[in-house]
Amino acid sequence: MSLRRAPRLLAPICLLVLLEAALLVGLGVAFGAEIFGGSQVAGAMAFLVVFALGVAAVLVASARGLWRGRRWARSPVLTWQLFLIVLAAGWLSVEPTAWAAALLVIALAIGVGLMLPSVVAATTGRGDEAASSPSPGN
Repeated sequence: MSLRRAPRLLAPICLLVLLEAALLVGLGVAFGAEIFGGSQVAGAMAFLVVFALGVAAVLVASARGLWRGRRWARSPVLTWQLFLIVLAAGWLSVEPTAWAAALLVIALAIGVGLMLPSVVAATTGRGDEAASSPSPGN
């Protein structure tokens, strides 16, 4: 997808998804360091490392897919945002923190952004049909 045809809101959505992926990589590294630091639950930490890095990889691939206008890329990103919204809502109900509020705001921004008509059109190919199809008279 060229820069000219991408909706304005697709770039910040992709950047926020990449931010989430970077934070997950950081968590994976922190969990990995905990394993080597003598964690008593090394198995659980190993799972968390693999999980965090796996989700980060899916988010990076999905951000790339969104930018290229691929329909499949919305599903994993939206699913992850729904998980984060549930997590943040639970976190806020127990202990209101700035981190939980930020997580909720970012997840809602990405989720709502993915459902905007211009973003849906850009990731389903409907935005290009009018420009690429010949007129009936030609």
